[in-house]
Amino acid sequence: MNNPINDPMNDPMTRYAIYPSLADRTVFITGGADGIGSAMVQHFARQGSKVAFVDKNVSYAERTIAACVDAGAAHTPLFYDVDLVDIDALRHACGAAVRDLGGVTVLVNNAANDDRHDWREMTPEYFDDRINVNIRHYFFAIQSLAPQMIDAGLGSIVNIGSSSYMMQEDMFPGYAIAKSAVEGITRTMARTFGPHNVRVNTVMPGWVPTERQLAKWWSPEGEAQTLSDQALKKRITPDEFVQMVLFLAADDGGGCTAQSFLVDGGRF
Repeated sequence: MNNPINDPMNDPMTRYAIYPSLADRTVFITGGADGIGSAMVQHFARQGSKVAFVDKNVSYAERTIAACVDAGAAHTPLFYDVDLVDIDALRHACGAAVRDLGGVTVLVNNAANDDRHDWREMTPEYFDDRINVNIRHYFFAIQSLAPQMIDAGLGSIVNIGSSSYMMQEDMFPGYAIAKSAVEGITRTMARTFGPHNVRVNTVMPGWVPTERQLAKWWSPEGEAQTLSDQALKKRITPDEFVQMVLFLAADDGGGCTAQSFLVDGGRF
């Protein structure tokens, strides 16, 4: 796979901002092995941040770490093999990251799964699975890491949402329902943590053509319709999406909380 972060003709560090406040900042990312999550791990590492991430895809996680090392990251990212439906395992990984990084002051809740499904075939068990995979772990990661952010008097929580629930399309109702709840977590927790200088925001991608998206869902007709709907007539890349996350994690985003930011090329 052509990795845009390692392509010398497309080096993000020659195109995008460097945030001094992210140097040595401690960052915990869920779902960091591939796709947008991998791009976030790599970009934070290139900023000089100390990154830990969780995922259940070990081979992709190893590839992400290797890309960071090859790019000369000051700190090699730490990886914990976790299935995020296992909340006890997530809590253990959060504690390990606090110990291994010396604290965590940035949390990026990213992991999700947008498998397609028909509302007529939804069972209670599959509905619960969609909630567990796509939203439940967001809350428990916050519950695990926010107390030491409060103690530090500094923190940024970025919840990755989705524009899917705004699309009014019937191809993944369980996913869309779960993703709509990200807004509730963000606004509620922002009010709770604001007095402690801990910020909480949502960043929502439009269609970002990750390796998984291209392999499972892409069609020429679908992409043509997406580009027709967008104001910008181009693909939105993982590298572009991550820039909003970096801004909100950095001190430059210090005035932003309880907000939702769309990175969708002007589709909505």
